[in-house]
Amino acid sequence: MSKINESPDTNGKYGKIISNLPQDDGWKPVGTLYKYQGFWYGPSLLQNVISAQESFTPQPTDIVLCSSPKSGTAWLKALAFSIVSRNQVDDSTNPLLKKLPHEIVPFLEIELAHDSNNRNLEIPFVATHIPYSSLPKSIIDSKCKIIYICRDPKDVLISHWNFDQQVSGIGSESFPLEEALEQYCKGIYPFGPYWDHVLGFWKASLEFPEKVLVIKYEDLKTDGPFHVKRMAKFLGHPFSMEEEQEGAPEKVVNMCSFENLSRLEVNKNGKYDLPDLPTFVNKSFFRKGKAGDWKNYLSDGKAEKFDQIMEEKFSGSGLV
Repeated sequence: MSKINESPDTNGKYGKIISNLPQDDGWKPVGTLYKYQGFWYGPSLLQNVISAQESFTPQPTDIVLCSSPKSGTAWLKALAFSIVSRNQVDDSTNPLLKKLPHEIVPFLEIELAHDSNNRNLEIPFVATHIPYSSLPKSIIDSKCKIIYICRDPKDVLISHWNFDQQVSGIGSESFPLEEALEQYCKGIYPFGPYWDHVLGFWKASLEFPEKVLVIKYEDLKTDGPFHVKRMAKFLGHPFSMEEEQEGAPEKVVNMCSFENLSRLEVNKNGKYDLPDLPTFVNKSFFRKGKAGDWKNYLSDGKAEKFDQIMEEKFSGSGLV
C-alpha cells in the first residue's frame, strides 16, 4: 500500500509554513493533510498551491475551469474544450479522441504551479481544484472567465472514496466508507470542506455573473444541450441559429458523454503522468459517471444524516 502524498520537505521553500499548519491523518489514502486558508491539502499539492498564488500569470483570454475533486472535472474540461474549438477540429481530428481531457487542459496546482508557460498557449484553458478564496490574485483581478461545476455531495463522497482507494492501493478494509463519511462530514479530506468550496464559487457567481458561471452536474445530465449553449454564450462562443438547427450542441454533448469518452482506447488503456503524484491509469477517471450512484453505498439513515448536514451548511445561500 502507498499513500498518494509524500511528507513535506521541511527544508524546502514552503516547508516551514506547512509544518506549522493544523494537521489531520483521517483521510488515510492520502496521508497527512494540512489546513491552509480554511481548506485541507496534502503537502506536495499545498506547496504547489502556495507557489501558484505567488507566481501564476494567466493569459488575458484564459478560461479557468474549477471544481472540487470528483465533481465532473474531466467532463467539464471536455465540454468546454469542445465548445471553444468546435470550428477548428472535426470528428477525426478532435484531440479528445487521443488524449485524456486532463492532458489537454492542465491543472494550475500541478503542471502550472511553478511555470505559467508550461502549457499549449493555443488552448485557452486552465483547470483547478483550488477554492475561490485561495485562487491566485492574478486570476481574480483578471478578465478571465471562470466556470465551476458542482455535484450532489453524496456522489462526490462515493467517487472520491473509490478513486483514492484505487490510486493509493489502500482498500476498504483499511479505510471503510464509514470513516470516509465521517471525515467528509467534518470537511477534512483533500480540498475540503465541500460546502465551503461550492459556496465560494456560488457567491462569486452571484456577485460577478459576467465572470463566474456555476453549472450543476445533474443539470448537465438532465438537459445537456441547454447547458452547453449556456456555457457557450457565457464564454463568448455562442452557437449560431444555423449551428443549433444542425444539432451542434447535441453533437458536443454526445462527443463528451461518459459513454463515448470511456470507451475510447486512450481512456481504457492509457496512463496519465503528473509531477509529484503517482501515475494514474486513465480508466480510473471513468468509473460510472452516474447521478445517484450513492444509493448503492449509503443506507437511508446515513444519507439522511449527510443531507441534514449539507442542508445546514448551504442554508440561506439560495443554492439547492
